[in-house]
Amino acid sequence: MQYRTLGRTGIKVSPYALGTLMFATAVGNPDPDDSIRVIHKALDAGINFVDTADAYGDSEEIVGRALKGRRDTVVLTTKVSRPMGADPNQQGASRRWIMTAVEHSLRRLQTDHIDLYQIQRPDPDTDVEETLSALSDLIRSGKVRAIGSSTTPASDIVEAQWVAERRGLERFRTEQPPYSILNRGIEREVLPAVQRYGMGALVWGPLAQGMLTGRVRRGGRNDLRRARFFKHLNDERRIDVVEQLVPLAAEAGLPMTHLAMAFAIAHPGVTSAILGPRTIGHLDDLLAGVDVALTDEVLDRIDEIVPPGTDVTRLDQEHLPPPLLDPRLRRRPVGERRAA
Repeated sequence: MQYRTLGRTGIKVSPYALGTLMFATAVGNPDPDDSIRVIHKALDAGINFVDTADAYGDSEEIVGRALKGRRDTVVLTTKVSRPMGADPNQQGASRRWIMTAVEHSLRRLQTDHIDLYQIQRPDPDTDVEETLSALSDLIRSGKVRAIGSSTTPASDIVEAQWVAERRGLERFRTEQPPYSILNRGIEREVLPAVQRYGMGALVWGPLAQGMLTGRVRRGGRNDLRRARFFKHLNDERRIDVVEQLVPLAAEAGLPMTHLAMAFAIAHPGVTSAILGPRTIGHLDDLLAGVDVALTDEVLDRIDEIVPPGTDVTRLDQEHLPPPLLDPRLRRRPVGERRAA
């Protein structure tokens, strides 16, 4: 395993990070002991970067159990801001919630510090200075080593960097955006901003939520249970692209999963790509491709199929700014719409 530096933090991490959403018993592997075996196998293979979140059900508890006796060799990251209950204050990036949520995460993870603490989604109701001030206090207290953002527009990344500099606060050292062959939009502005500020990029969804496993094909019996939750599994535009990628992977002598993962970590702005295995079999398949490096010819062919900086379609789980969700925020009142 060849390790990379996480931005300018000096922390060395594996190019594959272990995502743990699928270890939550309610949505993924129902057997915590089996999930712990998967985590141990990933660590034994050289993966030292483990990513979880407070909103991933009981994932933090399972990760905490798995890391007993091995915590010091793992770069552990978790996240905050997604709703954790019906209380409107049990979510977001306010100082009040961050200070409460971190204590809960530390307890569930059975650790006294978090190596990378991330804001899982932007919080438009909270001033970024408020968020950075709280996170800076956590770093000074020793409970957090570095901080990051996730699924954040480039303009917000830049604003956060400026606020940190002006106010003398700790700055976001990483960004966790979605990235795959099917979703390359971050190449346009997000990755350049990340590189400009020396941030690390920990990308999620490199297999496009199952589209790039080779199991989702036109005319195939795709997983209808998953399709109810992930509409993109039946998106004809995405399937069209997959049908073009399958022969390309075959010509390169690669499984689709290896092609997809190698693409995700080939970009110079990407530090690590998150694996999301549910079983040891899934993990074994992905680990077998850890040393794959795509040639310029293969990358050029991918560029022809999906042009750089473009998304085939948007993801179901993608963050959208409030004005894109609420029409009232992008329309003047009726009486003000006439030109003077």
